[in-house]
Amino acid sequence: MGLPSKDMIEKWILPHLPTGKRGFATAPLSEIVDCIFHRLKTGCQWRELPTQAFFKDRPLNWNTVFYYWNKWSKAGCWQKIWINMLKANRKHLDLSSLQLDGSHTPAKNGGEAVAYQDRKSCRTTNALFVSDNQGVMLAMAAPQAGNRHDLFEIEQLFKQICELLKQAGIDLRGLFVNADPGFDAASLADLCHREQILPNIKPNPRNTKQQEPYRSGSPVFDEQLYTLCNRARKRLDRRFQSPSGAV
Repeated sequence: MGLPSKDMIEKWILPHLPTGKRGFATAPLSEIVDCIFHRLKTGCQWRELPTQAFFKDRPLNWNTVFYYWNKWSKAGCWQKIWINMLKANRKHLDLSSLQLDGSHTPAKNGGEAVAYQDRKSCRTTNALFVSDNQGVMLAMAAPQAGNRHDLFEIEQLFKQICELLKQAGIDLRGLFVNADPGFDAASLADLCHREQILPNIKPNPRNTKQQEPYRSGSPVFDEQLYTLCNRARKRLDRRFQSPSGAV
């Protein structure tokens, strides 16, 4: 997947970015956004940004680009942009089922939510995300340290995902949500039922001692649906691995 074009940036992103009290920036906002996306795509250090390739009239240094990235992040602009894009393109989504999963991303340069993870043999950030049945990313919860399992703070994080989907105009009632055995927990099943979501969670063999009706997060498990949708989840998990490290 390449970087968005200038037309896409002007259509989907610029309308949701603040212009400042004076009404202008030190460079065209489209060029600043393009430079930020280059950094996120390549994972290079901020100080290694090839700024001269992005700014034509008045080259900016990397500190200024980071300033705008940080400012827009704290203001919630990126989330607002994403919600607006989901809402406008909802008809193109395949909501016949959703895929819930977690992804450990190596964070070699550190970050706010980073810890050593034995399976990856490095410091990672763990993030829960949901995709549609095509593997298109829909929502992501706040990143957690890599030494946390997928069920850590699951109620709070799943509520974040549900709230973002609701803001994008996606009706959760009656949606199927597929997940692997790592999400087999009564707390998640309860939350899905409260949101009128139908969980299709593969039973975890270690939970056989739990009493019904919550021996499994999904008492009625459809193996065929899980197998078919697992392919989309794996594609998204590979796509989610970003060289930029922790969010």
